[in-house]
Amino acid sequence: MSLSPDLIATLETVTTATITTMLLKKGIRHCWMQGAMPFSGQTGQRIVGPAFTLRFVPVREDLATPASWAKPISTRGAIEAMPEGCIAVADAMGVTTAGIFGDILCMRMMRRGVKALVTDGVVRDKAGVVATNLPVWCRGTAAPASVNGLTFVGWQEPIACGGVAVFPDDVIVVDDDGAVLIPQDLVDFVASEGAEHERYESWVVSEVERGVPLPGLYPPNDEAKARYEAWKEK
Repeated sequence: MSLSPDLIATLETVTTATITTMLLKKGIRHCWMQGAMPFSGQTGQRIVGPAFTLRFVPVREDLATPASWAKPISTRGAIEAMPEGCIAVADAMGVTTAGIFGDILCMRMMRRGVKALVTDGVVRDKAGVVATNLPVWCRGTAAPASVNGLTFVGWQEPIACGGVAVFPDDVIVVDDDGAVLIPQDLVDFVASEGAEHERYESWVVSEVERGVPLPGLYPPNDEAKARYEAWKEK
């Protein structure tokens, strides 16, 4: 999916919390990826990009070996297929005993222009990963390599990450509250409605700061809507 610079800029102003609320209006409740949280103090960022999916399955000792890293179907091969501007989303089945990526792979993703890595698993080589400056959302760290607990089987196919169904090119937004998915068909709705919701909430904050009670304000009654519209026109 191609995201225009204007659409990306708009979504960068919309928090993941607001996105979940906008998607709730469309009946989407499973969009926040459990366990994928900012890694090692990487806070204050909001990143938007299309999903590039990676899939792991339970470990198969005859297949998940260090020798498998040299095969065409490998995490190395997947990284070379990642387009610039994507967000890599890895289904690690919530496994926290094997790091799916380390510093060298994260550095290569940075060099390829990948915006971020999101996973319901963990990474390894913590200091090195942090030094690459690749933004990572995950469950933490583990010293053992991926093949100790997982088998990599492919990329750019539907996956599950943190309880969310992720299809290639779905839109991912990450910030301090975690990682959320926007289905492709709802991106324009979330961008327009989300931006307006953020404007309204900024006005609500100013009202609360001056002592206005919440009933009738959030959600708004007719009088609050009128005052908000007058505020926007100023």
